[in-house]
Amino acid sequence: MKDIFHRLRSGELVHLHDPEFYRVDEVVNRTLALSPSLNNSTSTDKIREKLGEIFGHPLDKSTTVFVPFHTNFGQSIKIGKHVFINHACSFLDMGGITIEDHVLIGPRVNLVTENHPLLPSERRGMLCQPILIKQNAWIGAGATILPGVTIGENSIVAAGAVVSKDVPANTIVGGVPAKMLKQIEFNDLNNNR
Repeated sequence: MKDIFHRLRSGELVHLHDPEFYRVDEVVNRTLALSPSLNNSTSTDKIREKLGEIFGHPLDKSTTVFVPFHTNFGQSIKIGKHVFINHACSFLDMGGITIEDHVLIGPRVNLVTENHPLLPSERRGMLCQPILIKQNAWIGAGATILPGVTIGENSIVAAGAVVSKDVPANTIVGGVPAKMLKQIEFNDLNNNR
């Protein structure tokens, strides 16, 4: 039998009464214990240090995260170089969150990899799918990215959008649910410089 973390990351239904669920609770309780010192940090260096403790690996010095920052798990978050994450973001990461290099994330953005089955008798179970945000993407203030979504390279998610489907590279999406608004034309961008 695969361990519970592998089963969560692979999208299998995991019930709260699973005999290994205590291992999830241990990580959650550790993250909850570390979160107050993270969110009371007064420098970006200290924030990176505290996030490294929660994530289980260091953040690159080129990455900046503003507090408050919220995660329920933390050990399934991977953040690249030159990433900026503004204040009051919430990452529910049991399914895995990968943020590639040069990504910008606005304030109050929610990245949610966790879901529950539709069937009421199974609803307290967990279904997780990873989120991938590819390099140079920009996620606007208050946007929500739902489980299983990939945000393509150079794409923009407009403020307040709820993204439930993959966003192709070089695309601007917005709305609830998010829909394509515009393709980014690099010739236009180069002419505006």
